[in-house]
Amino acid sequence: MQTTLTPDRKVTILRSTSLFAGLTETELLRLAGLGRLLHLEPKEALFFRGDPGDCLYIVVEGVVRIGSVSAEGHEVTLNLMTAGQMFGEIAMLDGSERTADASALDRVALLALHRRHLLEFLARSPEACMRLLGTLCDRLRWISGLLEDAHFLDIPARLAKRVVMLGFLFGTTDAQARTHVSLRLSQQDLASHIGATRESVNKLLRKWQDEGIITYEHGHLVIIDKQRLTDLFEPVSA
Repeated sequence: MQTTLTPDRKVTILRSTSLFAGLTETELLRLAGLGRLLHLEPKEALFFRGDPGDCLYIVVEGVVRIGSVSAEGHEVTLNLMTAGQMFGEIAMLDGSERTADASALDRVALLALHRRHLLEFLARSPEACMRLLGTLCDRLRWISGLLEDAHFLDIPARLAKRVVMLGFLFGTTDAQARTHVSLRLSQQDLASHIGATRESVNKLLRKWQDEGIITYEHGHLVIIDKQRLTDLFEPVSA
């Protein structure tokens, strides 16, 4: 069954984002009327690198993978966007090409706002322009962090950091303090997150299972010892 959005729910979704949080009810209702609801099936592409950047998207339900593919066919996952998060703002602003691919990991619902409507809105709202700058700065810090990880962390540290992040974003904790990751990712998916091969990820996950750091239940990753993973990418204080 596909998601439907009432005007009030659209307003709630817009208000939950950093960009639109400070708008008046009248402004939010106007933008809500301009937003289009889109649905994607699992693995369905929303756009590809090089496509025209004519919309900003807000995730309503599901998870969107932002990534890129090299000329040799190697996939890299840059980010995972979940409910309440925005993406597509860079190409939307300058009207240029998309800088990465976007596709659905599972069933996804999106609220899409067209560039023309957003530029008209931003022209009348200096406060929103400043908030958008803050969003872009956050995005740059994220990309900078990925570059630092690629240069300064080895593969075990990169994988451990990503597993801990997945636990933070998609995890629930049980009575034994184990974190169950609801998002199902293949070993190839994890490899694309850290710029490694599936074989190296498989070897590390098996090692961590043998050591009692992680396990799998019903195909889902379970983090048993988060601290041991954290110690792999954060220096221990003296």
